[in-house]
Amino acid sequence: MRNTPETPEVRVPRLVGLMAVDARRAAEARGVLLAAPDRADLHRVVVEYVVRQYPPPGAEVPRGAAVTVWFDFGEGEGGGGAGVREPRAPAPPGGGLRRELDEPREPGGPGEPGMRYAALGCS
Repeated sequence: MRNTPETPEVRVPRLVGLMAVDARRAAEARGVLLAAPDRADLHRVVVEYVVRQYPPPGAEVPRGAAVTVWFDFGEGEGGGGAGVREPRAPAPPGGGLRRELDEPREPGGPGEPGMRYAALGCS
């Protein structure tokens, strides 16, 4: 649906997941204003991500209506906004390469391919 300046109702864009600067542009393009109760300096916020919005995307609102966005999760939702954290794999054992690799053997020593061929009478 294309909104023209003459339409009194506009659809709210999806703002969740957008950076603040992109959310402002999307809201302006649709003819709505942004409000952020957790950011008094909304006009200067740039790289924080919108985590929640009201009204929801697709809702019809009067042109110029305010869409409220939040940049931080509320208490008890989303784990503080840090995202999903996976447990770390255990660190490798100390000792460097000597611990990781076997010590080099003499060519033709036990277990070496050259030794097998010599035992068969081949060179």
